[in-house]
Amino acid sequence: MFPSFHIFGWEVGTYGIMVVLGAVACTFVGNNLIKRFGRDIYDFLLILLSIGAGIFIGAHIVYGITHLDLIIKAFQNIGELWFDKFRDVMIYAIGGMVFYGGFLGGIAAIGVYCKFDKKIKARNLLDIYAVLTPLFHVFGRIGCFLGGCCYGIESPFGFTVHGNTINPDINDVNRLPVQLFESALNLLIFLFILYLFKKSIMTDKLIFIYMLVYPVVRFTLEFFRGDEIRGFLFGLSTSQWISILLFVTAIIGLTICRFRKKPVTE
Repeated sequence: MFPSFHIFGWEVGTYGIMVVLGAVACTFVGNNLIKRFGRDIYDFLLILLSIGAGIFIGAHIVYGITHLDLIIKAFQNIGELWFDKFRDVMIYAIGGMVFYGGFLGGIAAIGVYCKFDKKIKARNLLDIYAVLTPLFHVFGRIGCFLGGCCYGIESPFGFTVHGNTINPDINDVNRLPVQLFESALNLLIFLFILYLFKKSIMTDKLIFIYMLVYPVVRFTLEFFRGDEIRGFLFGLSTSQWISILLFVTAIIGLTICRFRKKPVTE
């Protein structure tokens, strides 16, 4: 829709701006949440940087997996490709990001961080992560809408874009603003999980609550996506398969938590 604008001779991407705004919002909210565990803003910034690194790496890895066939072909023909061509292929194959990859990368980063910082437990950070993830996603999906990625199917209801050079496939076609729908639903998820956190409901299990709710939203909205770059398997997109796995994992996790706390009777 509006991928970039110029200010003082610089081209500024709107997606990047939304990412920054999302990070600022998460910092503000997360700093208030981390106080429950006796940590200050400096501790939280270090935690946030660690999680951010995990998100960045994980998002690129999963994107690369969706283009695994291209990566394999590039290495199979590495002797026939000039360095510049090989580099361009690899940049294309792993240059994008997948949300679910970032989500899983953030969880992995929390596990690694807590190995070194014994003052806070992983389950505490996962509760905060469950609150902040949909909050950041609110801004991220608005950025997708402005940039023109993750676009919706052709629809009589929606927006028609002209002159988008980043994603020319969306030009001159009226498309459903599926990104805005997802952003709005993420806002509701954020408010719901924040309420649970504030009321100490489902403590230490909020990540499972998120993994129950968001995958349902994502699985459904994937049917209204018009782009096919994210890959498909047996008629379902990569994100839909991951949604199923996360949903099942959440059910298993909650079941295990329930039986662990079940009193033993003789």
